[in-house]
Amino acid sequence: MSDSDPAPSLYAAREPIFPRRVSGPFRNLKWIILIVTLGIYYVTPWIRWDRGPSLPDQAVLLDLANRRFYFFWIEIWPHEFYFVAGLLIMAGLGLFLFTSALGRVWCGYACPQTVWTDLFILVERWIEGDRNARLRLHRQEKLDFRKARLRATKWAVWFLIGLATGGAWVFYFADAPTLARDLVTGNAHPVAYTTMLILTGTTFFFGGFAREQICIYACPWPRIQAAMMDEDTLVVGYREWRGEPRGKGKRTADSELGDCIDCMACVNVCPVGIDIRDGQQLECITCALCIDACDDMMAKIGKPRGLIDYMALSDEEHERSGEPAKNVWKHILRPRTIMYTALWALVGFGLLFALFIRSDIDLTVAPVRNPTFVTLSDGTIRNTYDVRLRNKHGEDRLFKLSLAGDPAMRLEIEGTNIDTVNVTADTAQLTRVYIVASRDSDPAAAEATPVRIWVEDLSSGERAYKDTTFNGRGN
Repeated sequence: MSDSDPAPSLYAAREPIFPRRVSGPFRNLKWIILIVTLGIYYVTPWIRWDRGPSLPDQAVLLDLANRRFYFFWIEIWPHEFYFVAGLLIMAGLGLFLFTSALGRVWCGYACPQTVWTDLFILVERWIEGDRNARLRLHRQEKLDFRKARLRATKWAVWFLIGLATGGAWVFYFADAPTLARDLVTGNAHPVAYTTMLILTGTTFFFGGFAREQICIYACPWPRIQAAMMDEDTLVVGYREWRGEPRGKGKRTADSELGDCIDCMACVNVCPVGIDIRDGQQLECITCALCIDACDDMMAKIGKPRGLIDYMALSDEEHERSGEPAKNVWKHILRPRTIMYTALWALVGFGLLFALFIRSDIDLTVAPVRNPTFVTLSDGTIRNTYDVRLRNKHGEDRLFKLSLAGDPAMRLEIEGTNIDTVNVTADTAQLTRVYIVASRDSDPAAAEATPVRIWVEDLSSGERAYKDTTFNGRGN
């Protein structure tokens, strides 16, 4: 290569993929999952749930302003974030479980990128036609009125889907009917409009133009999934020992051709544009549309289904020799998947246990250490504490504070001579509390004495406590 020759390009422009329409059990399953997941996403913010006059009535609400997460009858406070962490751990373990058992089924069926891409492709097919029509339109260099009209219509529908996606997302963070009215009238917070704009743009671009490139280049999961899989994992594969040598010739009794007639149906329906007959590939999202396409073709030529199917590498040797494959449950129920299931269930039961045993009242105690104690004029020793009382009920409650420990100590609430505090519904109220020990008592003379502060809900009788330390003179 001479110095005058241009440097070779290291970038290959993306060639758009136009999957052909296919029908079959896996395609029907994907439609069901698409309808259910999008229905849940778009409808959930509008479901109402009565929690009382003082609390929001939206069933699912991430109230960032008041630092609350509402999920139907469950209310998560900031100090209970371990519930959210536990759910994230369960989601991760669930992903590991399904990947070790069935490969990238999450990617192929329920990943948001897959769901919205399927929806965008459906819109594209409705407006521009099936695969051949879309290919002709793409290859048409001249931008005539028809092409401009079809593209503009398609992009307009994509934009509306993206707008609905961003709109549904912001409804999870504020009362949906109120926010919808504010959005239409221009009175919503700029953050809401900015969030909708970003999500509209990303949905429009990811589902309409990037599509499989997000799965191949942007998503880290294809690189991680190999650690979750082994020779017993069921993945979509091609039985080349049955299909090869492939060819379009007529199958006769003495024909050497395999069952594959090289019709390219499996390639034409693939949303990432791969040929599954080339073996397992990083790009494959295990959507199984190639199985539907191949089974349909096998039925037309009178051959048994399963040339492309869910299969495990450990079955290959048996099938090549004509022996039956293992039962599918023997592939799914193996030590790795059982371990993931046990861990998943353990975390789930732990969260349920913590949810059912948690109290509707709570308190935290923070000793004020500057100074650690005060000696009053009569010689008594006083410690100061900031007590935060949490009322998780939907109505105001009267809480009684008391002290357990040496009888020489007593508890006082700043600004009052009574031992009760009225705490507003669903709030955490900070109260300044003093613990006083008489001059000649053991707690006053000791350096540190353990004490326990109790709080009692006078309406329900529920009680909670926190242990702390009383600091004395130390002589």
